[in-house]
Amino acid sequence: MFKFKYIKLVIPLILMIFLQTCNQNRQTIRLRQPDKTVLGLKHIKLRGKLRVSTDYNSTNYFIYKGRAMGFQYELLNALAEELDVKLELYVENDLQSAFTNLENGDIDLIGMNLAITQDRQERFNFTLPHSQSKQVLIQRKASKNDTVPIIRNQLELGDKLIHVQQASAYVERLENLSKEIGRSIEIEKLDHIEVEELIGQVSKGEIDYTIADQNVAIVNKNYYTNIDIATEISFPQDMAWALRKGSDELTEAVNVWLQGFKKTARYNQIYRKYFLSSRIVRRHNSEYFTLKSGKISKYDELIKKNSKIIDWDWRLLSALISQESHFDPKAKSWVGAFGLMQLMPETAFRYDVDEDSSAEENVRAGVKHLKYLDRRLDKILIDKPDKLNFLLASYNVGLGHVLDARRLAKKNGQNPDLWKGSVDYYLLNKSKPEFYKDPVVKYGYCRGKEPYNYVRKILSIYDHYKNTVLLDETSSLE
Repeated sequence: MFKFKYIKLVIPLILMIFLQTCNQNRQTIRLRQPDKTVLGLKHIKLRGKLRVSTDYNSTNYFIYKGRAMGFQYELLNALAEELDVKLELYVENDLQSAFTNLENGDIDLIGMNLAITQDRQERFNFTLPHSQSKQVLIQRKASKNDTVPIIRNQLELGDKLIHVQQASAYVERLENLSKEIGRSIEIEKLDHIEVEELIGQVSKGEIDYTIADQNVAIVNKNYYTNIDIATEISFPQDMAWALRKGSDELTEAVNVWLQGFKKTARYNQIYRKYFLSSRIVRRHNSEYFTLKSGKISKYDELIKKNSKIIDWDWRLLSALISQESHFDPKAKSWVGAFGLMQLMPETAFRYDVDEDSSAEENVRAGVKHLKYLDRRLDKILIDKPDKLNFLLASYNVGLGHVLDARRLAKKNGQNPDLWKGSVDYYLLNKSKPEFYKDPVVKYGYCRGKEPYNYVRKILSIYDHYKNTVLLDETSSLE
């Protein structure tokens, strides 16, 4: 009898929990529904950023000596400048995921080498071509130790196994080629892998064949001297960017800009830098070609060690040092700041360092000063989500000027703990008399544009460093 009563009590409880869980799951599904709204150009300008997916490789986007570089990166930056918005990059080396993200409205544009195919045109808008290239077969050169035959005729591709990226134009081309030659080509379609990784696998003998765009193949031949790229499998194809279907206004704006930009010396310079320059090999072989080495600078270990003191991701501290000194321990500014952390003499004196101190001592002193500012801000800020912005600005211009900007924000009915659109606005304008002569201001004139841009630049550099997929994620402190 007792057991029966117990069951009668428990069953309704289980049903209630089950129904509640189902309801929560339905809410989660609703929250994850893709955004089908296609934003116009004016909405993107109001948002203030263009969300772009690109791939992380040795030509399109990478970090070299602590700086973001790449053919697509520079083109996309120039486009963002033209549209007067921030470029927000998302690294995606899985092409299928990039297409899905675009269709779901998570990004506005895919900035890669995309061949314009009939199937893709039905799903997306395409820009005017930013470049042209043929598709070529990547295979190893003939050698005594390698019995895989060199292919020179497309007919010889019959019955061969070729590894290519899933959702790439290479899949469609090989399928069409298989029909043309009347023989089956075995196609291994791979997810979550980038074209240059497949080229590397061919070079190492892990696979026999893959396909790449000719301009990318030419660059990679500098790195992998045992590959052969002479066999063409397509006519020249237009390479373009993809946008969401229906985003005609944005597509037109990009096309107008691209049509003019391709005629400029700047475009030619960018193209030569990444596809034709004699410096390509030196860059690839550098210890600070992050794609290959995972290193940002020669001070990585020193930075990792000291970042623990302030509980920072070491890449954030690297971004600050990059902005301050470009990793030059002998750097000195016109106002007397020196070293990797660009310490002002009075700040350096407080931590017992000077211009003759070592790089390690300079970094340790800078980190101690950041720790001091962090403690001060903990006592000042009530809401702390934007504390990092306040901390970076204080390191650059001094805590006093940041506190002045907070007082101005509060006086004008703004949230003094909110950075963007509140305190940053008053700091930016603190060079104007109507701001720095206000009675609530205690520290007077400030060239506010410098700390305003300083914060934005460091956070932008940090975003790039977080995109370096070969960096050891376990070494960062979140």
